[in-house]
Amino acid sequence: MKGNEFIGHQPNDIRWSLDGKQILFYWNPKNEITGAEYLYAPGSSNPIRIKDQIPASHHGNQLYDTEVYIQFGNLLKFDRRTNETTCIFKTSSYLHNLQRFRDHVYFQEDLKFFEYNLKSGCIKQLISFKKGKKTTSSYNKTHWQTEEEELFLFIQEQKEKEKWNDQHSPKQQKIPVVYYEKSSVNSIQIDGTRRFVTFRLNEYPKNEETHVENHISEDGHTYVSQARSKVSDNDPNHKLGIYDLEKDTCYYVVTTSLEDIWGNSDEKKKERNIIMHSIQYSDDGSKNVMDIRSYDNKSRWIVSIDLPTGKLTQLEFQEDEAWIGGPGISNWNMVPGTLGWINNTTIYYQSEKTGYSHLYLLNTKTKEDIALTTGNWEVHKVQLSNKKDRFYITANKQHPGNREFYHLMIDSKELLPILTMDGNHEVFVSPDEKRLAVRYSYRTKPWELYTAPNKKGAELSQVTKSTTTNFNNYTWWDPKVISIKAADGIDINARIYSPEKNTKNGAAVIFVHGAGYLQNAHNWWSGYYREYMFHNLLRDNGYTVLDIDYRASKGYGRDHRTAIYRHMGGIDLNDQLDGKQYLVDSLGIDPDRIGIYGGSYGGFITLMALLTKPGEFKCGAAIRSVTDWFHYNHEYTSNILNYPSSDPEAYKQSSPIYFAENLQDRLLMLHGMVDDNVQFQDVVRLSQRFIELKKENWELAVYPVEAHSFKKSYSWTDEYRRIYELFYEELIENQGK
Repeated sequence: MKGNEFIGHQPNDIRWSLDGKQILFYWNPKNEITGAEYLYAPGSSNPIRIKDQIPASHHGNQLYDTEVYIQFGNLLKFDRRTNETTCIFKTSSYLHNLQRFRDHVYFQEDLKFFEYNLKSGCIKQLISFKKGKKTTSSYNKTHWQTEEEELFLFIQEQKEKEKWNDQHSPKQQKIPVVYYEKSSVNSIQIDGTRRFVTFRLNEYPKNEETHVENHISEDGHTYVSQARSKVSDNDPNHKLGIYDLEKDTCYYVVTTSLEDIWGNSDEKKKERNIIMHSIQYSDDGSKNVMDIRSYDNKSRWIVSIDLPTGKLTQLEFQEDEAWIGGPGISNWNMVPGTLGWINNTTIYYQSEKTGYSHLYLLNTKTKEDIALTTGNWEVHKVQLSNKKDRFYITANKQHPGNREFYHLMIDSKELLPILTMDGNHEVFVSPDEKRLAVRYSYRTKPWELYTAPNKKGAELSQVTKSTTTNFNNYTWWDPKVISIKAADGIDINARIYSPEKNTKNGAAVIFVHGAGYLQNAHNWWSGYYREYMFHNLLRDNGYTVLDIDYRASKGYGRDHRTAIYRHMGGIDLNDQLDGKQYLVDSLGIDPDRIGIYGGSYGGFITLMALLTKPGEFKCGAAIRSVTDWFHYNHEYTSNILNYPSSDPEAYKQSSPIYFAENLQDRLLMLHGMVDDNVQFQDVVRLSQRFIELKKENWELAVYPVEAHSFKKSYSWTDEYRRIYELFYEELIENQGK
């Protein structure tokens, strides 16, 4: 339960230096209080800890002789020809939002937007944004003030002098200011013509915030921390603004031309609220494309903008009766999807139109659509090469539980296998695209840094060795990924931990992973590494363990992803029951000796198992569990269950608290008191229901200093000791009593 302190701290934040000669990464091989930055030069013996300034890293897929970048909030440039780094602009503020079109670089300081000309070295402010109303002053002279000017020559001479100075003095540049009210501004960009500045105006609803209470403090007092609001019917809304620097005018994009923008509103009185992501410009900056998503989660548009007029041209429209999502597709968390330019007419993007997320080309003039990849597998990561003749993609083509690395040739659509071993390859291509830095892991092997040539059939060369002696001294079980046939005929993947024949005790435990849209029956090192080690402990003591990628898990396409629409705890729970049946029919497990447990969404499923399917499981342990979806956050919940007022039945049939009267099997609930995600109130409300219903077969363990993800090993140890004791008492000790 010490986690990486026992396993070993694995390298992360992998990237290449600007000169492409070194790999930079964060690492803590000696288990110090904090880790440090390391660098590794391919071909050298060992990584070296960086003691002085951290070299700048390469981002993007376009190389310049002079790279301009932001580091620690300062603007710097690196000359590839001389290998020299120069500071351009340093300020007390934190510079951010770097953009570039050839020899012009743009950046942001607070809400001020600047241009840096690489040829002249000049930095000038282009525009600023200010909250509030624009004030105008009008000055009308009174009769006596006019009379003074008519009477006195002295005043007339002063006026003439002021007029002359005004005509002949150097003029200070006037900086345009855009005023806004009751909202915020971000996503400030400029087009390649240097004429139009675009920005996103954000309007957020006034939803009541929640809070969490901290009961353990240095002075002995209880302190309250603000937290998220709960799901509601109120969505944010956003507008795209355009400022014409040449004409000194500001206007906003009208979205009424978008297909189905009115949604179900027959009267067409109100457009659906939308979020637009960053504008993607072609290399010369003359063409643009943008991704827009509706806040009701049903629609996604890809559009181009005529900047002089603000008019939209719709290029691609996607809709889903459940919700838009999938790898490389903009989702509820405001993270943009895959979108970019091949040339000045062709863009690339991802879509689930075939049921799996694949990569497409779209001609913006003819609107011709070309699928570059097809099949019952998904593209998970996309990078365009410098020459724009291929994509570097990560996909699960060979197995849903893999992340393989390929070259996808654009003209021929040929898929060249580069790294295809079972496991996960997180690949970082060098600036010259000749080498790869790879963070790789397997089911029994935690993440390590490797290098490889960027060519077909490449072999990995290991750089780091992070695992500890204690970790290496144990022979970890390699859980095979099997397929289980669900009752509706769908194949469901799962990890299986099978004990030795001489230790098998006839009992089993089903583990339910969290997050819903997450994958754990895969071929790489699990993010649930404590649970993985706990499953080894259970297996050593004779238990069979099953870990299912139930419906809504990641990696299996659209239908798998959206199967829980309007009913969480429905078909995803049925998959757990089908897993139980597999244990009984295929492995000879006693049906009365099967327990279930999980955390977060997994805890929720555990509650739904015991409260909606009483008698199916002997016991359950629910960790940091959602008990009532009316009380969870807006973004995640409305994505799957729609709005509380328009679809309350979806919330009720998905919430364990509405089935509390059915509790009959032993239930252990465990929850951190300062959880600001699934808040402590969730488990308190369910506990009150159990008390009022006079239920006896349940208990609650609380952890006063822990949030959603525990930090302290003593909390983890206490938690899993209780879970282990639950399984032992109910599945072993109390059998036959």
